[in-house]
Amino acid sequence: MTEVFGVIGWKNTGKTGLMERLVAEITDRGLTVSTIKHAHHSFDVDQPGKDSHRHRVAGAQQVLLASANRWALMSELRGNAEPSLDELIAKLAPVDLVLVEGYKRDRHPKLETHRAATGQPLIAAEDDSVLAIASDTAHPGLNRPVFDLDDTAGIADFILRETGLTALPRTGS
Repeated sequence: MTEVFGVIGWKNTGKTGLMERLVAEITDRGLTVSTIKHAHHSFDVDQPGKDSHRHRVAGAQQVLLASANRWALMSELRGNAEPSLDELIAKLAPVDLVLVEGYKRDRHPKLETHRAATGQPLIAAEDDSVLAIASDTAHPGLNRPVFDLDDTAGIADFILRETGLTALPRTGS
């Protein structure tokens, strides 16, 4: 069974950098990882003028782009509702762990990134599905573990314990 764990936080708090380091750390320990990133704005992985873009603009529901190195399936919603996180996870190939960046309102277990300079309040104060904080400042009295934002190994240990995943001993530096 694939385990799911999220990384959430306000803008400019280090979510993507932490996700990148966690993927490297956890895969270095011998586990398989996939990621889901929620984008709040309209985004496009395709480029105008490319054949695949032309197919989509012409009205294709899905366009699968394939090469010897990778493949990507693009699905157009064309007015339909955005798929739920569970629906998107179901589309992924089986792995040990799916790390989710964003989807802060969903109820899966999460870690919050926080930087004092943003001036934003902790999401964890209102959300009990946030199991820990990764921050650049202390949070005394908080009833959850607080990690230094740069403690990738410690955060990975925490996520693996929470998800019940067993990893090989670290091989990286």
